[in-house]
Amino acid sequence: MGEWLRNARPYLLLLAVQFGSAGMFIFAMDAIKKGMSHYVFIVYRNAIASVTLAPFAFVLERKVRPKMTVGIFSEIMALAFFEIILDQCFALLGMKFTSASFLSAVMNSAPSVTFVMAVILRLEHMKMKEVTCQAKLIGTIVTFGGTLLMALYKGPVISVMKSSTTHAGQPQTLNNPTANHWILGTCFLLIGCAGFSAFYILQTITLRKYPTEMSLATWVCFVGALQSSVVAAIAERHHPHAWAIGWDTRLFAPAYAGVVTSGVQYYIQGMVIKSMGPVIVTAFNPLRMIIITTLACIILSEQLYLGSVIGAIVVVLGLYLVVWGKAKECQRRMPPSPAKDNFPEDQRQLPVTAPRNDSNDNKG
Repeated sequence: MGEWLRNARPYLLLLAVQFGSAGMFIFAMDAIKKGMSHYVFIVYRNAIASVTLAPFAFVLERKVRPKMTVGIFSEIMALAFFEIILDQCFALLGMKFTSASFLSAVMNSAPSVTFVMAVILRLEHMKMKEVTCQAKLIGTIVTFGGTLLMALYKGPVISVMKSSTTHAGQPQTLNNPTANHWILGTCFLLIGCAGFSAFYILQTITLRKYPTEMSLATWVCFVGALQSSVVAAIAERHHPHAWAIGWDTRLFAPAYAGVVTSGVQYYIQGMVIKSMGPVIVTAFNPLRMIIITTLACIILSEQLYLGSVIGAIVVVLGLYLVVWGKAKECQRRMPPSPAKDNFPEDQRQLPVTAPRNDSNDNKG
């Protein structure tokens, strides 16, 4: 039993991460429906995350943390912009126009978006004669096709539970968006995917100069809280009451997101990536979509559309083609060594498009 638990520990941790991440989206949607500004939510979330991570980063990485330079801080500001402003702001804005389950389905296309951006930036080399490259290319096309299907085709409502489609006092436009809102929300979500992908690509580059993951995460959350506070101050300048919080999900949701999603989840994913590589972390992401969809239908009484279900299945199929292709590449590049925990430094953060380090391969 002890050996089984040791072998299953990474998978159990990733399962817990997906449940924790799904809970964040459910709580966030509930807080937004109760009138909380998503701009303010992001400010509180990242402020709490930076306060939570700072003591651990200071103690655990004090001996290995390199000196901060102007160049590194400039990259941290860019990382905060990509992750906090583009990813989080536009993701929650898109969720307001669609639904939490739709958000989780569209965000599954992030690895494919990352692959396209990495090819454009020449961080990923295309060798069309190889099966792995063909799988990644086909998977990317299939993923975008599934996302486009979800945006353009809603179809009939699938009855999951016999419950009212809205809670009392909630705006109808959030649970039953019009076709124009649905397409607009999809565009916002794709912008969030692009920001998420750009964040991972730049993070991989920054970690080579500042190889302390927890300290980097603390800086990104802190700078992101400052940047998002400026955005929130401008967006809510006529609504000062938007900054008020109550003893409900408007307080619990940003606290949960800051501690669990930006704190505990970050640490667990980093630990699993170090021991098993980034591909396995990405492969668990579709599970979050199933959890969010189930909880959203039960707790938030969200409507589930046939087009979303079909599109989500297509997105997952495309995602696994991309993940399979990248997994085969990683296996082929790994030197035959009994030390399973020794992954190259440049493969630790980017889930699908870790750039190849030829110099390390030649030394191996």
